[in-house]
Amino acid sequence: MKQMRASAFKARCLKIMNEIQATGEPVIVTKRGKPVVKIVPAEPEKGNILGFMAGKGTIIGDIESPPVPFSDWKIMKEFPLRRRKASHRRTSRSRQNKSRRRPASRP
Repeated sequence: MKQMRASAFKARCLKIMNEIQATGEPVIVTKRGKPVVKIVPAEPEKGNILGFMAGKGTIIGDIESPPVPFSDWKIMKEFPLRRRKASHRRTSRSRQNKSRRRPASRP
């Protein structure tokens, strides 16, 4: 393990950090002969948190459709699906026509 004075480290900081990264050997920085800081290479990241379970499980069956058919749902029996009335379309078209009209001219 190398030791160096703080003044020498300050003068060549970037070069020393590159050496530590390349060799993996830690360096101790001293002030007045007493160790102050130990510089060690950073460990690589453990991995992405989003993919840490990748490949550890299996999918069995269909994952998109519900496990129970719609016909067995209690809520579907109470409120059956209905089609919208045609008046819904007329309302939206009439709104479009109103925006196309020009305002009446003022005398």
